Amino acid sequence: MTAAIRIAPTRAARALNLLRTVQYAHPPSCPCHSNPSHQHHHPSLLPSTLKHARRLATPVDVSQQKEYAFEMAASSIRFGPGCTKEVGMDFRNMGAKKVMVVTDKTVRKLDAMKQVVEGLEREGIPFEVFDGVRVEPKDTSVREAIDVAKPYQPDAFLAVGGGSVIDTAKLMNLYTCFPDADFLDFVNAPLGKGNPITKPLKPLIAVPTTAGTGSETTGTAIFDLVSKRAKTGIAHRNLKPTLGICDPLNTRTMPSAVHASSGLDVLCHSLESWTAIPYHERVPRPNNPINRPAYQGANPISDIFSLQSLRSTVQYLPRAVKDPDDHEAQSQMLLAATLAGVGFGNAGVHLCHGMSYPISGQNPGYKHAGYEVDSPIIPHGVSVAVTAPAVFRFTGASNPERHLAAAECFGVDVSQVKRESAGEVLSEALAEFLVKLGDQPRGLKYLGFTKDHVDALVEGTIPQKRVLMLAPSLESTDVEAEREQLRSLFEEALEY
Repeated sequence: MTAAIRIAPTRAARALNLLRTVQYAHPPSCPCHSNPSHQHHHPSLLPSTLKHARRLATPVDVSQQKEYAFEMAASSIRFGPGCTKEVGMDFRNMGAKKVMVVTDKTVRKLDAMKQVVEGLEREGIPFEVFDGVRVEPKDTSVREAIDVAKPYQPDAFLAVGGGSVIDTAKLMNLYTCFPDADFLDFVNAPLGKGNPITKPLKPLIAVPTTAGTGSETTGTAIFDLVSKRAKTGIAHRNLKPTLGICDPLNTRTMPSAVHASSGLDVLCHSLESWTAIPYHERVPRPNNPINRPAYQGANPISDIFSLQSLRSTVQYLPRAVKDPDDHEAQSQMLLAATLAGVGFGNAGVHLCHGMSYPISGQNPGYKHAGYEVDSPIIPHGVSVAVTAPAVFRFTGASNPERHLAAAECFGVDVSQVKRESAGEVLSEALAEFLVKLGDQPRGLKYLGFTKDHVDALVEGTIPQKRVLMLAPSLESTDVEAEREQLRSLFEEALEY
């Protein structure tokens, strides 16, 4: 008994000393403890400290605090040749009674739609087909699609097509579930109100027929806002498809030009998400998890998807473009697009995409070869890749190691490259890759833009805050400095 009495205080003292050592040698990373202004107080506060405690309880302004967490979200993915035929069973399994099938007039004639229709009919699932989706959708075409979906009141959606189709289906789903919402309520700020989506939407199954956007995995939908002459969109994880059915057989009908431009989108998705600012550098920290943006900055999980997608794209895109019968390359590009979708759908993209939106929206009349459309069109992948050599030369100094790792994916020996040359090396590797791919405009001037267009392109980029906030090296606190940097980038991108 006496020995026990002597030992107990000794153990208590040791434990107390150990706790003090841990506290000061390794400050806790929990925001409740590492942040001195966090609203968290221990019950052991003495009466003499209550006044101080009340001062600490004042609400904290999180608008200038950096993020401390990231979330990973992605659709469930089914990958395999021939799996499109299972879609009817999927809707039967979820108890769907009324399905809205969304596609475009070109895809409606393809085998992917035949498989979908046969699958739904085989399972006795009632459905209607909307095939009025516009390639590179505008807000007007999206509103027309929404007006079709609202009176039908489907209990599930099925998108069969490329990114334009899947994005349009996401928006049909959203505004059918929020029938009284104004169109701009959910559109990304500052062009719209940027309201969060506060409830789950109807089930949406996406069947991609192109290997590019990765839209089957993301909570993002992009369109042209005609009145502002700029691309924008809506981004929230509740927009994500319930299931992405990635069937390599469905991409075999893609023309070579579509393989190329879709693949360039994958290339930039992976490069931009790999080089985006780290998630813990993003400001502001959300005051509620529902406000945490879909695009959060690079994080340890998105990095895995982004880098693997980049490696696969460099290896397989030239093969897929060159040989329409190279089914292995086509299949690997569909997988790369999906991997990139998980990566950028959580980490985000930055300058190539931010600058691409006014490039598409302010098209001076360019019509890309290989696209069966009547009106001028700059395919999305072309609009993002055309600035890439200039962009990654500019961002290189922000994180030389990442830019050199990206250059290695293009086959560059970086063992003797100095860190300060990282951006230049990656830029040159990118330019060489684009030139060898063939039939790609080697700068904005090949799309019809001149130096006289640069100011308008800059002004069309400034509102893209959702992606510019993730751009490394860009001056985000001084609008005039940001304008000057963007002006220089557009001028450099006129030709590479």
